Amino acid sequence: MNNSMRIVTEQKVSTSTSSAASSAFGSNIEYIRIISDTACWITFGVSPTATNSKTYLPAGEVEYFKVSEGEKIAAILASGTGALYIAELSE
Repeated sequence: MNNSMRIVTEQKVSTSTSSAASSAFGSNIEYIRIISDTACWITFGVSPTATNSKTYLPAGEVEYFKVSEGEKIAAILASGTGALYIAELSE
């Protein structure tokens, strides 16, 4: 992973015990960097719905994922509220 990529767009998704999805990733976006202020479960797709059987993301961990244009990320928490921060990256 090339950590010197440029941030093109940033999103903040408010998360809770209901699945919440980001906006669709833009054209020419192949990677995203995410961090959540609360432990959550995430999933990707054109119309994703997160559940507690999806990919677990610990609070405060920075992760990079390869994505496709038009996809979204969705997150859900076990309890409470939080935020998922997404940076769409380009070379």
